[in-house]
Amino acid sequence: MSTPEALDRLLQERQADRLPSVAAAVVRKGEQVWANAVGSADYDAKREATPETQYRIGSITKTFTATAIMQLRDVGALDLDDRLEQHIDGIVNGTPTIRRMLSHFSGLQREAGEMFVSGQSPTDEELIESMSDVEFALDPAQGHHYSNLAFALLGQVVARKSGMPYKQYVDENIIGPLGLTRTTWEPQAPKAQGYLVDEYARTVWKEPETDLGGTTPAGQLWSTVEDLGRWATFLARGADGVLEAKTIEQMWFPHAMFLPDNWVLAWGLGLMLMPHEGAIYGGHGGAMAGHLAGVYIDRKTQVGAAVLTNSGTRGNVDLLAVQLAAKAKEIWPEPIEPWRPEEEPPADVRALLGRWWSEGMEFVFWWEDGALHAKVVGSPPGRGETTFDRDRDGWRASAGREQGERLRVDGERMIWAGYAFTRAQEPFS
Repeated sequence: MSTPEALDRLLQERQADRLPSVAAAVVRKGEQVWANAVGSADYDAKREATPETQYRIGSITKTFTATAIMQLRDVGALDLDDRLEQHIDGIVNGTPTIRRMLSHFSGLQREAGEMFVSGQSPTDEELIESMSDVEFALDPAQGHHYSNLAFALLGQVVARKSGMPYKQYVDENIIGPLGLTRTTWEPQAPKAQGYLVDEYARTVWKEPETDLGGTTPAGQLWSTVEDLGRWATFLARGADGVLEAKTIEQMWFPHAMFLPDNWVLAWGLGLMLMPHEGAIYGGHGGAMAGHLAGVYIDRKTQVGAAVLTNSGTRGNVDLLAVQLAAKAKEIWPEPIEPWRPEEEPPADVRALLGRWWSEGMEFVFWWEDGALHAKVVGSPPGRGETTFDRDRDGWRASAGREQGERLRVDGERMIWAGYAFTRAQEPFS
């Protein structure tokens, strides 16, 4: 089934597996192409869920915190390789770098103490004071270790470097400019009541709506699938006045693998990166008492999905969001553009086209879409391609293999990334 009804079917099947309600939306190239909701937002009020129903999105809040950090980096207020203690005075154990904290590579313990045991959230002041007792579960950069504490502290960095409270900064610099009118720090009607589904009795308990206090930057926000669809588009391409596309691209670069022996999940700068059917979906999941959330998008096709449920277990909404996006790509495939001949390339470009050799390997250079391209002959897709931009009297690799390295013409040969390129295969001299 490759029609929008297939998306409805996926949603219905997921809700039927003992979830009070599930809401979802799909976006494609910045436009919402489908949205639906199934089930009850509130059993007591006898209110059905809709795509406008607000749910708690938990750790998706981290992507807002990461965006705030990148904004401050872009204006020169901080560097990603700064250590935490450079921005929070007097903090004990302040050695992790901001970059490692963003990618869960710092080794910091998972939580700010035992707040989910005691039911008491720390204040901002208590969060900082508690750092004297903080442990490193792993040495920095030893391996991936998820840390809500790290993002709580990154929120403190945002407040100190911006000179305003964290929530105010995010409202004024991210949520407001992007028009996310149903994304708020406290629940606003119509909203879903969170539940825990009894695994054996098939009954439900109401869950509390905990205020996270000083750990707000790790998971406080509420939102709708429609707002999260817009957020997914932003995470794929940025937005003028909020974050440039080149900064978004940096956030997508993998920094930590969940399992180094199996590419099932990775982290960029505040983003979870999930492979599925040959594509990489970026975004984040979220979990709070009575709520699960997921928002993911394929940056290449700009197709993504958001899923929310008012159950604290059994949802697996991360996978459902990716499955909905993948199904949407089947329903609305990318158009196949007819081939058309290029305009004649400049004379200096024409002289570079064709086959070259370097390090014993064969390369081919060609002109397409007004740009110079190259690839290693026989290389796997995605491994050997390069795109070049003009750079003074030469060229510079702008994407792909040897990105950032300069190419120049030197008589009958080319020099790229420190290696000679010749028209015939030659041994090293």
